[in-house]
Amino acid sequence: MNRKVSVAPMMDCTDRHERYFLRLISKNTLLYTEMIVDEAINRGDKKKLLEFNINEKPVALQLGGSSPKLLAKATKIGEDFGYDEINLNLGCPSKKVEKNKFGACLMKEPNLVADCLSQMQAQTKLPVTIKTRIGYDDVEDYENLYKFISILKSTGVKTFIIHARKAMLGKFTPKQNLNIPPLKYEYVYKLKSDFPNEEIIINGGITSVEEVDFQLKKTDGVMIGRAAYHTPYLLAEIEEKIFKNENVPSRQDVIERLIPYIKDELKKGTRLNQIMRHTLGLFHGQTGASYWKRYLSENMCVRDADVKKIDHIMDKIKFNNVDTRVGQSA
Repeated sequence: MNRKVSVAPMMDCTDRHERYFLRLISKNTLLYTEMIVDEAINRGDKKKLLEFNINEKPVALQLGGSSPKLLAKATKIGEDFGYDEINLNLGCPSKKVEKNKFGACLMKEPNLVADCLSQMQAQTKLPVTIKTRIGYDDVEDYENLYKFISILKSTGVKTFIIHARKAMLGKFTPKQNLNIPPLKYEYVYKLKSDFPNEEIIINGGITSVEEVDFQLKKTDGVMIGRAAYHTPYLLAEIEEKIFKNENVPSRQDVIERLIPYIKDELKKGTRLNQIMRHTLGLFHGQTGASYWKRYLSENMCVRDADVKKIDHIMDKIKFNNVDTRVGQSA
């Protein structure tokens, strides 16, 4: 599994439509689902929750939960659906998540997490990985993080994705938790030094290809979050400069290749806005970007969007001077 660059699991963002769209931009980036709760998978509509387009691969399933039994069952189901990796969420700081005992609050219970990971691995041949933070509330010393990772490592887990901020449980909103706690990249670098045989992936505040390149000199991989959602063509730059891919599609190419997918999804009952909302940032920084966002917002990102307008979207790009070239900016 190539985890050099990945896109973080993000609620209300990395659904199957977003992942298909991002895969059109980048063939090498590892993609993650939104977090899906183990109980929902075990008791809910599995097809609705887990089905994805084969062209999204490689794609990892992120699970939320704290029941070893339920997580183990959800892991096996995820493997059966064709995912390439199963990831356990140990980093989400929201009050709702804490109330249901999963996410970052599980950093308080490393032995329970270890039991979960052991039972998950017993149910699959896929790699089981974790995504966590460097600490929580007032527990933010490196020694505690080291002990936590050591306990999880003892289960056989080899890949650790570290968001380089602590989680403020019940004190900040999820949005505040993404900005207010300071980044401590040095903790992640030290983890890599102390665990040289494990795969250490860094996450948090990384927004440019230059930052990705720098972090790859310190760690095994980089996970990008909000920057990949709001400025998705960043992945094209990464394809060129990190993966040395010379066949990067233009922004116009991406939309042209997305249209058949859109039409197919519309036949299945998907609403146009469910797909097009993910493309708002495609032309970020380009000539005509404001026109693109305004046109989508007014015509394609509303619940009752007129599906016939998709047939004219390329004309809107061509005749309103929307710049589609790689590396060109306003």
